[in-house]
Amino acid sequence: MSMRSTDRKAAPQLRDRARERTAAIRERYRASWAGELGRELKALDFVSWITIFGASLLWSALPLIILLSSLANERIDDDLSRHIGLNSEGAHIVGTLFRGTPAHGVEPILTGFLFCFSGVVAVVSSLQLVYERIFGQEARGWRNLPRGIAWIGVVLALLVFDGVINGPVKHDAGPAVLDIVGLVTTTVFFWWTLHFLLSGRVRWRRLVRPAITSGVLWLAFGFFSSVYFSPILTSDSHTYGTIGVVFSLLTWFFLIGAIVVLGAVLGAAWQAHAEHDPGARKPP
Repeated sequence: MSMRSTDRKAAPQLRDRARERTAAIRERYRASWAGELGRELKALDFVSWITIFGASLLWSALPLIILLSSLANERIDDDLSRHIGLNSEGAHIVGTLFRGTPAHGVEPILTGFLFCFSGVVAVVSSLQLVYERIFGQEARGWRNLPRGIAWIGVVLALLVFDGVINGPVKHDAGPAVLDIVGLVTTTVFFWWTLHFLLSGRVRWRRLVRPAITSGVLWLAFGFFSSVYFSPILTSDSHTYGTIGVVFSLLTWFFLIGAIVVLGAVLGAAWQAHAEHDPGARKPP
């Protein structure tokens, strides 16, 4: 009887200790970088945002690329395949989505350009809103439009410049050098993008960590894309035809949205944790 009585008294103590340990683990997680990241992603509704972002990129950015390809002397789909990291077979499949000869009908080109450009502006506006929520800034709405259009112009100029110098640079430099240069330039670009799209309301110093995480994730995404998308795109093309290629590109754009948003959230959580005041920023 005494042993049973002792066991009965010990059982509540064990339960209390288990509860205390569980509460301590939860508190430690809540105060950690991972806890801050989890709260940010939940408040931001991460899955919904990247779905909207990826779909918007597909129906606006891809048609704009196709339109520009019909006007350009150089095949823009080659640059798209290079950025995705496709092999020769995958690049050939993507090339079938594009016109082989230029088309210069003024009215359809102008109409298509206006629709596509409006869609790209909407995508950038969504990105600005996401950044404002992540960093606890008041939404500026239409006041962000000029900066969004200017950012699009800068990106297009950088893509053209990248396409022009890619051949000579790739020939003269090794893969490791290209990766390091790519990481540095991408990090600097994200740093400027964050500051510019947030209208300078967040100091440069507080955006260093978000820029670093965005650059590292983008580099990792490049490695993943070069390994994954060539076989999956080829398989989808053989199984489903052209629509399978579109679905593969949709997946790629979804992942781009996830990388861009996750990089900013991860860096913002890192910054908040480094400041020892995770609740200092306004909640999204």
